[in-house]
Amino acid sequence: MTSFEHVSVLRDTAVSLLAAASGTSYVDGTVGGGGHASQLLTMLPHARLVGIDRDPSALEAARVRLAPFGDRVRLVHGNFRRLDAFLPPAWRPCAGVLLDLGVSSPQLDEDDRGFSYQHDAVLDMRMDPESDRTAFRLVNMGDVAELTRVLREYGEERWASRIARFIADARRRQPIRTTGQLVDIIKDAIPAAARRTGGHPARRTFQALRIWVNEELDALDEGLEAAGRLVGPGGRVVVLSFQSLEDRMVKRRFRAWADAERGTVLTRRPIVATSDEVEQNPRSHSAKLRAFEVTAQSQEASRPGAAHDYRGVNYQHGYGI
Repeated sequence: MTSFEHVSVLRDTAVSLLAAASGTSYVDGTVGGGGHASQLLTMLPHARLVGIDRDPSALEAARVRLAPFGDRVRLVHGNFRRLDAFLPPAWRPCAGVLLDLGVSSPQLDEDDRGFSYQHDAVLDMRMDPESDRTAFRLVNMGDVAELTRVLREYGEERWASRIARFIADARRRQPIRTTGQLVDIIKDAIPAAARRTGGHPARRTFQALRIWVNEELDALDEGLEAAGRLVGPGGRVVVLSFQSLEDRMVKRRFRAWADAERGTVLTRRPIVATSDEVEQNPRSHSAKLRAFEVTAQSQEASRPGAAHDYRGVNYQHGYGI
């Protein structure tokens, strides 16, 4: 396994938007290696931050990187869809929530994760290794109708039904255990003329499988809803997305908040990486950043209930557990 070294996309822009918020407590719902969090805590000497991630290796990297900030940092292994459970009552309302929805470079590059169609690896795609959902499970056990639905809805794949049928035919002969086997099946399924345009022929299928495995769209919907409850007046929600399904969800949610007079959309159009950043970090080319400033906190923000029960959360401080 490689070390967790990840270049944060649009770091300065995202952090500057958050730093202008009112308040001192923040949530980084996808803390990764701690790039955004480190920058924010450096800019704001009195800020404190809860960093969440599903990937234990990311949390370990964040723990090391954020150690200098001591007890200003709390790290927790979990999914940002449960933001309510991870922010202590004394830290509410919070000044800002950051969600970076991209798959990190280490996750793409580690052969044992199975995220990339560029490497032959075990067919896995779990961000949280404790999850029981894997790409292997859907590819080898899902029925053709379910496979087709996932590829069409989550990958916007034109050839979804054909790819699903080819997968079903192949797995009858032998289990599809690796990303390399799956890529070959996809290439066979997509007509040659279609393979010559639109990038790598497996890109959309791999996106769809990853979204299904990690329940990414459901998590984003619930995470945004929770952020709306947690961020107080003058606070901000900043989201970095890397594919159109996520970006549309964020855009619609921010517009709904604005229509409900909850606040102001700060990004009429999404902010994208500069050509210099894309040259230095090619994976930033698809990034879109959207930001919202809250002026009226949700009426549900202080409503008691199980969603606000943070008991049992295993916080890990920046300087150790």
